[in-house]
Amino acid sequence: MNKLTIIGNLTRDPEVRTTATGINVCSFTVAVNRRGRRDDQNGQPEADFFRVTAWRQLADICGKYLAKGRKVAVIGPVSVHTYTGSDGTTRASLEVTADDVEFLSSRNDAEAAGGYTVLTLKCKEVKPYV
Repeated sequence: MNKLTIIGNLTRDPEVRTTATGINVCSFTVAVNRRGRRDDQNGQPEADFFRVTAWRQLADICGKYLAKGRKVAVIGPVSVHTYTGSDGTTRASLEVTADDVEFLSSRNDAEAAGGYTVLTLKCKEVKPYV
């Protein structure tokens, strides 16, 4: 079974686009802090970065309600893609296809004074009955 659960913050605003067949897809990156590990240079927590892709209705909702800095939980299968960087080194990218997304921070964090709203979204794929 390939199922990953991550909790972290969006590194930038999500991007929503439509495929040539008319299906909406939303892409965003989640930074997940490593527990107890700090960067030696500036004392910031070390983080892993996961590219997340949401499809269809889940893509629409993520694009509408998520923004840079918001905390989310994402559940879905993970895959690793390798590529060659501009400096010629081989790099890897961790990519999650979102089955479930939970919004863990409120829409207006600054105004809410730390209050949290949890919104759970699930990807439901309709399969024909045979």
